[in-house]
Amino acid sequence: MKKILALLLAGCMALALCACGSTEPAADGDDGDTIVIGVFEPQTGDNGAGGKQEILGMQYANSVCPTVEIDGKTYNVKLEVADNESSNDKAVSAAKTLISKNPSIILGSYGSGVSIAASETFAQAGIPAMGVTCTNPQVTEGNSHYFRICFLDPFQGTVLANFAKDELGATKVYCLGQLGNDYDQGLLNYFKQAAEAAGVECVVESFPENNSDFNSYLTNAKNQGCDVIFAPTSISYAQLIVEQAAAQGITMPLLAPDTWDSNVILGAAQGKDLQIFVSTFYAEGGDPDFEAGIKEWINADATNLQNNGGNDMLAAVTVMGYDAYFTALEAIKAAGSIAPADVMAALPTTTYTGVSGSIAFDDIGDAVRDSAFIKTANVTDNVWDFVAVQSVG
Repeated sequence: MKKILALLLAGCMALALCACGSTEPAADGDDGDTIVIGVFEPQTGDNGAGGKQEILGMQYANSVCPTVEIDGKTYNVKLEVADNESSNDKAVSAAKTLISKNPSIILGSYGSGVSIAASETFAQAGIPAMGVTCTNPQVTEGNSHYFRICFLDPFQGTVLANFAKDELGATKVYCLGQLGNDYDQGLLNYFKQAAEAAGVECVVESFPENNSDFNSYLTNAKNQGCDVIFAPTSISYAQLIVEQAAAQGITMPLLAPDTWDSNVILGAAQGKDLQIFVSTFYAEGGDPDFEAGIKEWINADATNLQNNGGNDMLAAVTVMGYDAYFTALEAIKAAGSIAPADVMAALPTTTYTGVSGSIAFDDIGDAVRDSAFIKTANVTDNVWDFVAVQSVG
């Protein structure tokens, strides 16, 4: 559907003349020489920590390439950020705030639920959106305006189920997520389907929003005789689960998806006798030159350092934010225009080779991705150790 739309509007597109414009601002700097990229991300709420790290990648990319040249004209690229507060109820108002800034494209969000909640608002405004790490299939299903550069939860759930059985030796898994949360419940379902197909029994429970006591759930996991705990939750809940699991002396591994790939989780686990495994989009060490540059940039600014959790450890979502920015620039250049309709038409055939790998879109607008990184928490050295690249092929 999205590629058909691109073909219908192809006559409006022009080729860009260079990969990235001059690093100097445009001469007059008025609104006519500025391209706005909207950033639809949580900075507060349950996913605020992850959203801030995703934004950091976009901000660093913007510092590396603050302009773009289209048809011989240099445009400044301005990031406009709106906080969706990790809340489906606040997503639409944040989306409307961004739309009022006249963006050519919108990036985000960290969190599938808020992306789904704001989707129709972006559609009605005729503005394309590109998800960065929102992995629920519903983000791109049935529409022509939402794209994404990350893998999806059916894939991630299967990867984690296979890892639980093949590498952790699980025969029975305790699965825990937030009630009513699209991300949590989707991953619980995909994991359960794949695990049971592989002969692994699953015990599934859900906790209410704003829950802070996970002791009864952890006790139930032990009493049920489970081998692994799978918890696809936000960072804020994950911290509590880690702390309370350690206090209970939980010995079974904790298995989690990309939301747990955070220095915040490492901080909660440091010095504790726990095994934590996560699936994610990038493993630190994959691109030393890029990592040296962004770490220098993070350390040079106290706000950046604070938004990264107080140190310069690189989260995969930050890398994905960086790649999303440059993928958006490629779409704008391919469109030869800053008009949202032209950028939307160019997106289906846009490709970019980023730090996280090659990026291209399928007919639905999802990224063509076939592997995930598995990492484990080194609770002694306070780092993530690479375990494997996992696929479902």
